Amino acid sequence: MIFHITSRSHWQQAQSIGEYRADSLTTEGFIHCSKAEQVIWVANQFYRNSPDLVLLHIDPSKLTAELRYDAIETGEEFPHLYGALNLDAVTQVIDFSPQPDGTFSELS
Repeated sequence: MIFHITSRSHWQQAQSIGEYRADSLTTEGFIHCSKAEQVIWVANQFYRNSPDLVLLHIDPSKLTAELRYDAIETGEEFPHLYGALNLDAVTQVIDFSPQPDGTFSELS
């Protein structure tokens, strides 16, 4: 399983158009995803104090776009989806809210 954090409104928009396209797909050529052990770090780096988030659980075996594991500056590899996310690859969508201090501490 891989994961992607997005706003609830962006996810709702994806459902109405039939696929999910993060802004990074246009600007960087891929959709940023995470392994389970990377989600909290990503959330605290990029989504601190962000309300109305959802966490998409994605089954890599159902993806129609290419999935690659690319190294970042630290050498750690993150999953990147090189194309739109087909909605049937999303197995679960959960509310993903920060704690009162704006940080994230666990996957629920």
